[in-house]
Amino acid sequence: MRLTLFDLDHTLLSGDSDVLWCDYLMERGLLDKQEFAARNADMATRYKAGTVGLQEFADFYVGTLAGLTLDQWEPVRREFLDRWIVPRIPQGARDLVQEHLEAGDLVLMTTATNRFITELTAAHFGIEHLLATEAERSGAGFSGRTEGTLNMREGKVARLHAWLAARGQALLQFNSTAYSDSINDLPLLRAVKHPVMVDPDPQLAAIGRDAGWPMLSLH
Repeated sequence: MRLTLFDLDHTLLSGDSDVLWCDYLMERGLLDKQEFAARNADMATRYKAGTVGLQEFADFYVGTLAGLTLDQWEPVRREFLDRWIVPRIPQGARDLVQEHLEAGDLVLMTTATNRFITELTAAHFGIEHLLATEAERSGAGFSGRTEGTLNMREGKVARLHAWLAARGQALLQFNSTAYSDSINDLPLLRAVKHPVMVDPDPQLAAIGRDAGWPMLSLH
């Protein structure tokens, strides 16, 4: 059996979903640009460097969902997909996902970004299964906090094992492959049989070269 795992941001997508989401909300006037832009850029920089605290990072972005109901957010996130996400998906990423789907792999998107703004992206790729950071619900909307294990760094591996266990499966049963760009996904890449670096950041590139991991470019 073949299991293929795809990171989203800077792997299948030319950009970061969380950062783009915030830029989009500022464009629409749903976030105060003067107050938020610098904090958004700082968070993105520290995440890419692997130096930001996990809970701080997750709460910062999930916090943008507080204040509106699910019904109010729905047209916003669909416009976000159409205008901000789809144009940033490289054809090479589409082809790579399709190749694994057509081969009959069990394909999973695994992302640190919250489910609410990434589940439409997974569906756009034709990927049925998604592991993402979960946003806590509150009434008809979101509390602005996360719930459960964050789908970040070691959490991606823990969530993967839990997801497979719920299906009556285990990672060792699979000929597994993972694609990622980020040093944050080093635990995930080390957990699978075939780690693949996609336009890797400098830290991951150095480790991957020493380990002999293959590297490809989609961007």
